Amino acid sequence: MTPTPVLKPLLETVLGRRQQRLPIWIMRQAGRYLPEYRELRAKAGSFLDLCYNPELASEVTLQPLRRFDLDAAILFSDILVIPDALGQDVRFEVGEGPQLEPVTADSIGRLDPKGALEKLSPIIETVQRVRAGLAPEKTLIGFCGSPWTVATYMINGRGSADQAAARLFALTQPAAFAQLIDILVEASIGYLAAQLQAGADVVQLFESWALNLDEIAFSDWVIEPNRRIVEGLRKLVPGAPVIGFPRGAAGNLPAYAETTGVNLLGLDYATPLEFARELPSGLGVQGNLDPLRLLAGGEQMDVRVRQIVTGFRDRPHIFNLGHGILPETPIAHVERLIAVARGT
Repeated sequence: MTPTPVLKPLLETVLGRRQQRLPIWIMRQAGRYLPEYRELRAKAGSFLDLCYNPELASEVTLQPLRRFDLDAAILFSDILVIPDALGQDVRFEVGEGPQLEPVTADSIGRLDPKGALEKLSPIIETVQRVRAGLAPEKTLIGFCGSPWTVATYMINGRGSADQAAARLFALTQPAAFAQLIDILVEASIGYLAAQLQAGADVVQLFESWALNLDEIAFSDWVIEPNRRIVEGLRKLVPGAPVIGFPRGAAGNLPAYAETTGVNLLGLDYATPLEFARELPSGLGVQGNLDPLRLLAGGEQMDVRVRQIVTGFRDRPHIFNLGHGILPETPIAHVERLIAVARGT
């Protein structure tokens, strides 16, 4: 007798089937606000060492699900493992964030997309380990950074408030920029396909720096590369479920959702709840509580959580923050968030 498949509520929501019990996960749910993460992080060496250590990274991935009633684990890794795997010098300096040796028009050709997947194999092993240790009803989310966002770090050498260096590079050296985007699209497709084949149920595209772009640049540098990734991924993994999270997309959200072909759209906390009415009918959404509201807690958080749940009641909805949880967030506030969102 064939066993009955176990229902995964969060995956079902991604696939467009609204669930009676609201699915919840939290961006950066495995991180510095958890004492067990801080303890393990202190033993791991560098941040990249932790990302490339399957035993430790799988443990970190599973830690939040031991504390909270969440519906998904998200792979513990970083969006900058792809440039590292391509051969760019990537470092994470304590208190300063990621530091990269900036690429130039001349150095882009020295990046190695063919060898990237082999370098990323420890992360694929982490996916396998997490899948083996995860309850069958829980969804496993894989991810990568989207090409524009990753390119901004690769070109500027660090994060930026306005992505000016990358925007100027794209405008003044369009051929070199297109070459870089092509490399990132190719590497991302192979990386995401490997995650799905190793046991991930769904993948998320993190376009963390989709703001500060006019509609032409957004179409060319955000929508089109993400569309190519979704299309290429589904050639390797037919029907691959994809969440798109274009942070700061604002009025470009409908075009992103319609053109990229993502199954579900992540909304940042600046997106008005009413704006969801402008999105394609039936498209599921994810989000979108301000992480500072979670940090502050109290009645204001409860009210906003209920507003979000009510605002998205007519379409598939995964409750989440509208960006990553802050390291100072009290654990009790997370517990309260989950209880209020589920109406308990």
